[in-house]
Amino acid sequence: MGAIDSMTRSDLLEIIDDRAANKATIITSQLPVEHWHAWIGDATIADAILDRIMQRNHRFTLTGDSLRVKQSKTREKEENTTTS
Repeated sequence: MGAIDSMTRSDLLEIIDDRAANKATIITSQLPVEHWHAWIGDATIADAILDRIMQRNHRFTLTGDSLRVKQSKTREKEENTTTS
């Protein structure tokens, strides 16, 4: 995944800046936070965005197998059982 373009960077900073002080914001990502600077692209704007996001946050990191993989395997077993 490459860095985001300058217009998107500016828009993201504006949204985060508007919400940072008084509104809840939920952000989900498969990209680990330590890679966000590279994804955002501009170090100054990345610092500004991450400072605001990380200021007052609750961070959850999920680990383990994907539920989609587990559900797919379960579905596959059920289909094999019913067709046998």
